[in-house]
Amino acid sequence: MSAARQKENTLQFTMSVAMTDPVQYAALAQTAEECGYSQIAVADSLFWSEQVSDSYPYTKDGSRLWQEDTPFIEPFMAVAHMAAVTTRIRFLTHVIKVATRNPLLLAKQVGSAAVLSNNRFTFGAGIGWLKEEFEWSGQAYEGRGKRTDESLDAILEILGGGWVERAGEHVQFGRIKMPPAPTQKVPVWIGGHTPVALKRTVRFGQGWTSAMITRDDFAKVHEELTDMLLTAGKPIEGFQFQVAPADRFGLDGYKDLEKAGCTDIVTVPWLFYGAGWDAPLEKKQDGIRRFAKDVIQAW
Repeated sequence: MSAARQKENTLQFTMSVAMTDPVQYAALAQTAEECGYSQIAVADSLFWSEQVSDSYPYTKDGSRLWQEDTPFIEPFMAVAHMAAVTTRIRFLTHVIKVATRNPLLLAKQVGSAAVLSNNRFTFGAGIGWLKEEFEWSGQAYEGRGKRTDESLDAILEILGGGWVERAGEHVQFGRIKMPPAPTQKVPVWIGGHTPVALKRTVRFGQGWTSAMITRDDFAKVHEELTDMLLTAGKPIEGFQFQVAPADRFGLDGYKDLEKAGCTDIVTVPWLFYGAGWDAPLEKKQDGIRRFAKDVIQAW
């Protein structure tokens, strides 16, 4: 399926490589590009913590969707790796837990991903939920929301290519520049379902992205966030609402999500065709092609 055909669709399709063997990433990205997917989503998970101070917020019982041996590669290295073997498809971090990282290092990673992918990178940013992931990375869990906002503000200005300095409560540094700067503005999509996350989306985002979410819950978020954007005088046209569906699948399900305002679907296509997370590469590629034929091309 051609890139031109994909762009005609109102709804775009992002393929996630989360919980997949990183050795397969390059071939999976090439296959997704050939089949007309719009983006590759790369998850952010620093480590598996045996000690957990809180429940995972995106499942009913609080259990994590992955196991102690589930593979996660460093997201920006993954983007550079896949960008080197593709030419059209975009890449999205889904999502970086901003406040677990030093903001200057993170700015360098975001800028590098944008430059090396030839402006095919979208910065998906969020806050994170696991206290241990913050504290064992040398960052405080308390105040993470304000630190996320200060970090995003600094990162986005740094990406503009000019001189930047900060003297905030959480982020402080003297006058710096960080070449090479991306030649195009890096789109920012904010993740999170809470009211604070939606406010952060209005402030920083050109898009919003979900964890697993039902259609009805997404419809509520879409309505609320649209009202917030309009009130803030932010443009609605071109704003992206990305959904990782929890209860709508296939042509009819995705059309229902589109009616609710969704513009981008996150999918792991091979799971619909009997191939598990640890399936051989060929079976995953077959699932990518079948999903493209059954859904993307049939749209």
